[in-house]
Amino acid sequence: MAKGRVTFRTERCKACGLCVKFCPRETLALDITAINSLGYHPVSVVKPESCTGCGTCALMCPDLVIVVEKE
Repeated sequence: MAKGRVTFRTERCKACGLCVKFCPRETLALDITAINSLGYHPVSVVKPESCTGCGTCALMCPDLVIVVEKE
């Protein structure tokens, strides 16, 4: 199975949760231990080994903060 790597522009994340909701592999979660400069809990990768690089998270992000790379 293909592997993927997800990176974020965490300072622009508004914590809408759409990427978390639509990730088919439950790879992402909102980071409740961090707060960005906008005052939100940004998204983070909680299970990097499960990412397939499908790009659904990036497609769902209204603020274009997600970059997905296939390995």
